[in-house]
Amino acid sequence: MKTYEKLYDILSQADDYVNGEKIAQELGITRTSIWKAIQKLEKEGIQIESVKNRGYRLLDGDLLLPSWIEEHSPVKVSFNPDCKSTQIDAKAGMEAGAPSDTLYLATSQSAGRGRFSRVFFCPSQGGFYMSLHLKPNLPFDQIPSYTILTAGAIYKAIKNLTLMDIDIKWVNDIYFKNKKIAGILTEATTSIENGQVTDVIIGVGFNFSIKDFPADLKNKAGSLFDEKPPISRNELIAEIWNCFYESDPEELIYLYKQHSLVLGREVSFNQNNTNYKGLAKDVSDSGQLLVQLDNGQEIWLNSGEVSLSSW
Repeated sequence: MKTYEKLYDILSQADDYVNGEKIAQELGITRTSIWKAIQKLEKEGIQIESVKNRGYRLLDGDLLLPSWIEEHSPVKVSFNPDCKSTQIDAKAGMEAGAPSDTLYLATSQSAGRGRFSRVFFCPSQGGFYMSLHLKPNLPFDQIPSYTILTAGAIYKAIKNLTLMDIDIKWVNDIYFKNKKIAGILTEATTSIENGQVTDVIIGVGFNFSIKDFPADLKNKAGSLFDEKPPISRNELIAEIWNCFYESDPEELIYLYKQHSLVLGREVSFNQNNTNYKGLAKDVSDSGQLLVQLDNGQEIWLNSGEVSLSSW
């Protein structure tokens, strides 16, 4: 780890002030180097209090530590501090022959996009953005619903670490207190030669601890934490992918359905320029939504074909 990362690690584990001389001895650096590391952390949005004869204390904020995430999860991490989009980074890595199971990570994005190329709010502090590259090499009809599995893993990770419950809105949105806090975007590449899905990229944008939103999003977007978070972003990121890789897919699908905001409720959607209403009854393992229309007819909806207009 770099000096400022090591300093953050020391401060984040301390319950009180840490003496500057002790830090210098532990890291084998000068007091001037400590000050430079503190300035770097402050530029990253970390709030540190300095008191003469007592030392330094972490007040607020956390730092993404790629090496820590690698040590505590099954993924290799590629961190980009000047990221346009982690999806773009993942595609570039894929084309360059980078190994699968690589997580492309950023604290912000300058060109983040959601489903249907919608603009995704990406502030400079308080969120995290990541894209996981997988190489399934399977026929399309055998590909798991990675969006559903990821949503289930996010629920399980948050529950494991905080005992908090979140909700899932079909097909790819995570909600907390009736506001969206995360979105999932899954993209796949298929080989023309054999028709198999060779590569999948799962993108996640997550509002971890964001206090200010644009006026047009204040009533729609939220954050997992409003006050000082009891866990770090590093812990949550690592736990999400631990749950994704180590959980039984059936468990993650079950969690997705159990915590759905849509199932059992009336939904409206537009298909082929016609408006419909019906009761959302089930979600298939492949991610389709079963809706019973007002006339009793049951139809399966694909996420790419319809848009829910109310729930």
